Amino acid sequence: MTENVILAFGLTLFAGLATGIGSLFALFTSTTNTKFLSFSLGFSAGVMIYVSMIEIFVKAKDSLVLALGVEKGNWATVGGFFGGMLLIALIDQFVPKQGNPHEFKKVEEMDKQGSGLNDYSLLKMGAFTALAIGIHNFPEGIATFTAALQDPALGVAIAIAIAIHNIPEGIAVAVPVYFATGSRKKAFKLSFLSGLSEPIGAIVAFLILMPFLNDVMFGVIFSAVAGIMVFISLDGLLPAAKKYDEAHTSIFGLVSGMAVMALSLLLII
Repeated sequence: MTENVILAFGLTLFAGLATGIGSLFALFTSTTNTKFLSFSLGFSAGVMIYVSMIEIFVKAKDSLVLALGVEKGNWATVGGFFGGMLLIALIDQFVPKQGNPHEFKKVEEMDKQGSGLNDYSLLKMGAFTALAIGIHNFPEGIATFTAALQDPALGVAIAIAIAIHNIPEGIAVAVPVYFATGSRKKAFKLSFLSGLSEPIGAIVAFLILMPFLNDVMFGVIFSAVAGIMVFISLDGLLPAAKKYDEAHTSIFGLVSGMAVMALSLLLII
């Protein structure tokens, strides 16, 4: 039993830290490369919209229908989805609209050189994306941990698949933060921290939630996270991608993000 617990936690840690790999890919560029910024923001939106509508929302619905029945389960799923949107919209209203001057010192210097990328909304967008992915990864960590406990082989397969689709999620967090602050360190740190919620989910599952985990809890969490991620994509990522767009670069990024996420999800089957 002890060996299974160690293996389950190790697999969850591996899957979660893959967001850091994504952030490393994102940071091998110049902060004045607006074409890369536009493509990456579109890519991130594609990742988040696809995984929310095709994977997370469906899982939430299946879980809630199983627990509550068809009618109540469908209503609960839709309620959780729009509840997540409402939650992130309310949070948005309380986020300060002006950044810390020290935080943006490097960006201001770039502006004087004509880069035009001093955009506090990018930093806020990165923080919101990290929040959404962190919430998303938390129950994902619980699921990976419990699956590995029951069947180590299944746990390995799930962890690998989750790690693959956590890589573009890491890009989704790191790119806007990097372009907003000019700091690779800050971008990597936030992306890395968003992935840590996965092993934290495993720890919580082991220490606290094991007796209380049920289909309703999973369903509500997943439906709300789907709403949060779609809202962030439509309200933040896509408008910013179009702002720096050149020759439909953002839409190519959007489609590419959906394709990469679709491929990673197919590997779970």
